[in-house]
Amino acid sequence: MKNRFLAIDTCGKHMTVLAGNGGKTVRFFLPDCSMRHSVLLMDGVDKVLKEADLSPSDCEFFAVAVGPGSFTGIRIGISAVKGFCLATGKPALPVTSFEEMAYNGVDGEKRLCLSDALHGHYYAGGYALSRSGEAPALSEILSPAYLSDAEVLAFLSREPGWRVCSFDPIRLSDGTGAEIVDPAAGLEKAVEAAFAARRFASPEALYIRKSQAEEQLGPRAGRR
Repeated sequence: MKNRFLAIDTCGKHMTVLAGNGGKTVRFFLPDCSMRHSVLLMDGVDKVLKEADLSPSDCEFFAVAVGPGSFTGIRIGISAVKGFCLATGKPALPVTSFEEMAYNGVDGEKRLCLSDALHGHYYAGGYALSRSGEAPALSEILSPAYLSDAEVLAFLSREPGWRVCSFDPIRLSDGTGAEIVDPAAGLEKAVEAAFAARRFASPEALYIRKSQAEEQLGPRAGRR
């Protein structure tokens, strides 16, 4: 990409920050932040902006991964990007974690993207990858969903030809393992595709299910 931009992903245990300037992209990647994104994020931002010879006001837009993933992590990234947009008057460009995973594939592949939601469940999304002109393009086949291990296996049995991928090691109960893909490379490609589609919008968190606190509060609220 020839554009000047900053991109942030704090949705998972990893953290990715990218800065692009005239075709040069600088990456800052931590594979495991131990959920300390709020402490580490601005150091990463400062590092990539300095190396890319940019200031926030130089950026044409600010991209952010909106989930699915850690509820707290998602909010940290979105809040940071909304702050940059407010301070500079520049637009936001939201992308999803699933798009990042899927864009690690090659043309013609069908990618089932999984993120561990704990307790034998997964966040899942299915995409077919192709190219539209110069930019890669995704066709959504399975909308983002919260699925049990059994439901994931049932989907794979009904729909052959899927390649399972994730940012983290995942092994389904039948032994199927997920291909571990590169979050930083995926974020860069997802941003490129979203920019090509001019998909600017105010970023909203992609929560596929309620947080644990909300789920626990729900039954209590109903008893009042």
